[in-house]
Amino acid sequence: MQSKERFLDANIPDEMAATIRPRSLSDFIGHESLKQNLSVFVSGARSRGEAMDHVLLYGPPGLGKTTLAHIVANELGTNFRATAAPMLTKQGDLAAILTALEPMDVLFIDEIHRLPTAIEEVLYSAMEDFKLDIMLGEGPSAKSVRIDLPPFTLVGATTRTGLLSNPLRDRFGIDLRLTFYSPEDLARIIMRSANILGTPIDADGALMLARSSRGTPRIANRLLKRARDFAAALGKNQITADTIKTTLFQLHIDECGLDEIDREYMNMIIKFYAGGPVGIENLAAALSEPADTIEDVIEPYLMQLGFVQRTPRGRVITDAGYKHLGVEK
Repeated sequence: MQSKERFLDANIPDEMAATIRPRSLSDFIGHESLKQNLSVFVSGARSRGEAMDHVLLYGPPGLGKTTLAHIVANELGTNFRATAAPMLTKQGDLAAILTALEPMDVLFIDEIHRLPTAIEEVLYSAMEDFKLDIMLGEGPSAKSVRIDLPPFTLVGATTRTGLLSNPLRDRFGIDLRLTFYSPEDLARIIMRSANILGTPIDADGALMLARSSRGTPRIANRLLKRARDFAAALGKNQITADTIKTTLFQLHIDECGLDEIDREYMNMIIKFYAGGPVGIENLAAALSEPADTIEDVIEPYLMQLGFVQRTPRGRVITDAGYKHLGVEK
């Protein structure tokens, strides 16, 4: 299988995310317990006039980690600064961002598991003591300089907590996990987005769309916009269940939210490895996909549905997976 961009890949940024992104905890749908706790932490920091403890947000892509980071800044009434770990290649990159912060600012670092070790070690003192220790110069003339930083809140986001070092993870005082959304919560998100976009959608259509959105708001909103396109092409001024059926059929997405790549992954295991177990490296080679793409993008939702299991010996297709594909075991 040749690597190709997936319509259902939640790693693909949403070009209209800023338009429909919730701006407060009250607007954020789902994850009620997480929201309640985060509200308490924000209120406590504001009442004390302190920077809130550093926050680690983790979970599959497209579930709202970046949105929650924006919300934290909004709720605290502070500035929001954002970067991504792959952009921080040398200590000076991080130093430039940290020294530009104002008191109580929120600094968001996406893909924080990808921080180079040298950058991560500089971040330790910044997070713990609000001090920046950097080396100036090279060789025998190099010297260490300590710079005071204003109090700030670091919000780190990752899809792969297992790649975080223990020293970095231990410096986050607040640890929040985002999981896949229920169809009911996703339907509410779709209705809200449709209202903002001025695209009427009926309740049945919203729920059908939600069930095909892989438990992921980013995908749900992307499918909503494509359904809007098909509704316009059909001369309809409202998205209905029939419009959703047409959209999903044209995009080769089934009722559970699986696309051609998901089905090819499962059929590969069944056809060439007798349903498994098969190791991730063998599977990556057979599919011509990087192993981390399989682990981060393809497998989480299939495991959530119970179609695939990860065992000590490798990946296995379950009875439910065989049934979904209509293949006899």
